[in-house]
Amino acid sequence: MKRIILMLLLSAALMRAQVQPPKPYGAVPSKQQIEWHKMEFYAFVHFNMDTFTGREWGLGTESPDLFNPTDLDCRQWAKVVKDAGMKGIILTAKHHDGFCLWPSEYSTHTVRESKWKNGKGDVVKELENACKQYGLKMGIYVSPWDRNHPTYGSDAYNRTFINTLTEVLTNYGKIFEVWFDGANGEGPNGKKQTYDWPAFFKTVKTLQPDALIFGPVGSDIRWVGNEDGYAGETNWNTMDNNMTETSAGLKLLNSGYEGGNTWRPAEVDVSIRPGWYYHQDQDDKVKSLSKLVDIYFASVGRGANLLLNIPPDRRGLINEHDIKALKEFRNYLNGAFKRNLAAGARAEASNVRGNSKQFSPLNTVDKNWNSCWATDDNVTAASIEIKFKKKTTLNCVEIQEYIPLGQRVKSFSVEAYDGGWNEIARGTTIGYKRLLRFPEVKTNKIRVNILESKACPVISNIAVYKIPELVIPPVIKRSKKGIVKMYDESPQAVMHFTTDGSQPDKNSPLYTGPFEMKGACVIKAKAFTSDLKKASNTVTAEFGVSKENWKIIYADDEHPSLKAENAIDDDPSTFWHTHWDGNYKKHPHEIVIDLGESLELKGFTYLPRQDGSGSGDITGYELYLSGDNKEWKQVVKDGRFGNIANNPILQTVYFDKPEKARFLKLVTNGDANNNGWVNAAEISVITR
Repeated sequence: MKRIILMLLLSAALMRAQVQPPKPYGAVPSKQQIEWHKMEFYAFVHFNMDTFTGREWGLGTESPDLFNPTDLDCRQWAKVVKDAGMKGIILTAKHHDGFCLWPSEYSTHTVRESKWKNGKGDVVKELENACKQYGLKMGIYVSPWDRNHPTYGSDAYNRTFINTLTEVLTNYGKIFEVWFDGANGEGPNGKKQTYDWPAFFKTVKTLQPDALIFGPVGSDIRWVGNEDGYAGETNWNTMDNNMTETSAGLKLLNSGYEGGNTWRPAEVDVSIRPGWYYHQDQDDKVKSLSKLVDIYFASVGRGANLLLNIPPDRRGLINEHDIKALKEFRNYLNGAFKRNLAAGARAEASNVRGNSKQFSPLNTVDKNWNSCWATDDNVTAASIEIKFKKKTTLNCVEIQEYIPLGQRVKSFSVEAYDGGWNEIARGTTIGYKRLLRFPEVKTNKIRVNILESKACPVISNIAVYKIPELVIPPVIKRSKKGIVKMYDESPQAVMHFTTDGSQPDKNSPLYTGPFEMKGACVIKAKAFTSDLKKASNTVTAEFGVSKENWKIIYADDEHPSLKAENAIDDDPSTFWHTHWDGNYKKHPHEIVIDLGESLELKGFTYLPRQDGSGSGDITGYELYLSGDNKEWKQVVKDGRFGNIANNPILQTVYFDKPEKARFLKLVTNGDANNNGWVNAAEISVITR
C-alpha cells in the first residue's frame, strides 16, 4: 500500500511538472524585436549640415564647406551615451538636405566635398569604431527625401537610394535599427518622389537581416504619433500590417491597435532640447530632470522604447548642458530603481496554472524575466499578492508581461493593505514593461489584480520601489501688459528668481506675487522645498518687448472665434486661425501688425498652435517690415519652418542685420498638412 501511495504521489507530481505552458496569443514579437524591447533606452544623434546652418530642415543648396566640426569625437558621444545608461546610438547619416556623413559614391554632397579632414573624413566609420569600443549598438537614419540629388523625383532616384542604403549597410558593421523618415517634399527640380518602400525594406533585410526597420507600413517598429516623448496610457504592441501611417492616424499610432495581426511596437522619439539639431540659443532650454523622468515613465514605463536625441554642437561634441542633464537623469534612475523591495518576497495567487510550481507566483519576484506566473486557460481575471517581511514604504510598481507569448492584459489595478485593501494605482495595457507612480503608502503587502485579459495572463515580473520625489520647476508667464506671474505645482514650494541672466539660488529674490516687466528680458526661476534643501532645475523664460500697445492692422480670412488678436495676446493657449483657401499662389494668407513704436528688430518668432492639432501650422512664409505701413522691405524670402507639424515648438528667425521698423507683415504660402489655412499662437519680435 505504501508503495502504491508513493507511486500515485510521484505520478501526480510528474503530471504537475508536465503542465503545458500557455499557447502564444495573437501576434507575437520576433527574436530581434524581443532583444529590441530589452534595450529600452538609446540615443538619437542629429548631427549633420543643419548643425552648422541653424536650420532644422536643410535646403540642399548648402555648400559642403559649411560642414567643418573643429573637434569631432565620436568616442565622446559614445562615452556620454554609455554613462547615461543608453544601449545604442542612431545617427542621422543623411537628412533631408541630402548631405551624407560618409563619402558616398552616389552623391556629390558629402563629407568628401567638405573642408573637414580635407575631405578624407567619415563620421559613420568613426561612430562605428566608437560604438564597438564602448559596447553600444549602432543604428542608421537615412532620409529618402533628398533636396540635393539631381535625380530626385524620377525612377532613377529609387535605384540611387538603394545603392546609398547598400553602402551604409555593408561597410559599417552590424546595424540594429534602420530609421526611415516618412517626410517627402520637393527635390532640386521641384518634383516629389514616389518611394519604393518594398525595395528599400528588401535591401535592409537582405543586407542586415537582424536589423529592425522604423518607418511606414510594413516596418518592424512604429512611430508613436508625436515627438513630445509620450506613448499612450493604453499601448498595444500590435497593428494591422495593411495600415498606413495616414490610415492609422496619430491616435492609433499612439495607442496601437488591439487585436492587430502584426507585432509593431512603438518607439518614442524626443529631443533633449526643443529642436532636433544643436542651436546655441537653446542651451538654457535643455529638458529638466522632472521632464526627463516624466518622459521615461510615459515611454519605457508604458511598454515603448525611448529614443532620446542628444545633438552634438558645432565642435562635434555633446554639449556640456546636455551632459549635465543626462548625468542628473542617470543618477536619478540609478537611485530610483537600485532596490527592488519585492525581491525575494512571498507571493500567492488566486489561480496557478495546473497548480504547478513551473508557473508559481514566486516567479514574478525571482529576478528572472524568462520565468512567469500564469493561470489556467479559462481564467482571465486573477490576482497575486506580494507580502513583505515588514511594513514597507513604496510609491512605484513595475509589472511585465512575458511578451514572447503575446500581449494579453487589457486592464489591471494595484492595491495596498492597511486593515483593508485600498486601490493605489490602475492601468490598462502592460506589455513588456509598465511603471506606475503614486503617492507614498506604507504597507506589508500589495495585490496586483488582473481585471481583464484577452487570454490567461502571463506575468514575468513584479517589482516595487520607493523612488525619490522631484521638485517641479515653476512656470513663468507674462501678460500682454507686461505683468509676470509664476506658478508651481507643489503647494509647499517656494520660488526664487533672477532678471539679470544669472542662475537663481536660495538667496535670489523670492517670488511673492505678480510684478511688471515690460521691456525685453530674461527671467530665470527655481522652485525650492520649504526647507530649501531640494531645488528644481532652472526654468528660463525669454520675453520680447511688451505687446501692450500692439495692434492688428490687417489679417485676412479671420475665423470668427479665432481672431488675429490671439496671435499677439502673449497667451500661448489661444491662437489665430484663418478660413480655408487652398490656393496660396493666388491668395497667400497674411497678417499685418503695428508694434506701437519704432524698434530696432533683430528677428522674429512664430509659435504654432499648442493644442496638439497641428492644423494650419505655417511651413512657408515671407516677412516684410515697414516704418509707415506704406513702403515695405522684404527681409525674409522663401522662409520655411521645417518639421513643425511633428515638433510645434517656438520658431526663431534672425535677420541678416538689425532693421528699424514699426510695422511687420507676415505672408504665408504653405501649411504643414496642405489644408489651405494657417494659424499662429504667438508672433513676437526680437529686439535684444
